[in-house]
Amino acid sequence: MFAARFFLLCLLLAPATLLAEAPQSLTVRATAYNSLPGQGVGDPSIGAWGDRLEPGMKAIAISRDLLAAGLGHRSVVRIDGLPGEYRVLDKMNARWQRKIDIYFGEDREAALEWGNRRVTIRWD
Repeated sequence: MFAARFFLLCLLLAPATLLAEAPQSLTVRATAYNSLPGQGVGDPSIGAWGDRLEPGMKAIAISRDLLAAGLGHRSVVRIDGLPGEYRVLDKMNARWQRKIDIYFGEDREAALEWGNRRVTIRWD
């Protein structure tokens, strides 16, 4: 009985950060893209939500099924094996599932070198 009361008291006094949900993660297929003429539909430097993509930005496009998983416009994502945080600024054609595209600016060679990999992404 004492242990149950102590546990309830701890829950009531615990900071909200301790009670927050754990970060979510998912293994996805990751390819790369650029903002070069002929890549994508329309202006290659404008994402599907209207954000301007500029070389040097850490941005990704997500497959639309990832919207239901909790990712959305401007969500912050960490990609295992890559430094820093990436923002969701673009979305992909509806035919893709469990996939992200990592933005490589105008560096076509770096995008080709990245290729097609399986990665784990994490977000809060």
